[in-house]
Amino acid sequence: MITADKLRLLTNMPAAMLSMGIQQAGYKKDTFTSAKFLGLTNANEFCYMCVYKVDAGTDSCKVFVKYDPTADQVSMDY
Repeated sequence: MITADKLRLLTNMPAAMLSMGIQQAGYKKDTFTSAKFLGLTNANEFCYMCVYKVDAGTDSCKVFVKYDPTADQVSMDY
């Protein structure tokens, strides 16, 4: 079961937390300046729209957050 507190966290992750998670996933140089929760995917992943800096301004991407309630672990990927 996902508790209300855990659900609140999983749907309100700040850009810094998503940056840390994506770096732990192996994308060492990736950093986000902002993030917005979009919803749940059909695969039960929490989907975020993340903004990052590029030479000409900014660009965006989607980050998918997986939560394993049995292990109480979160993982992230593009």
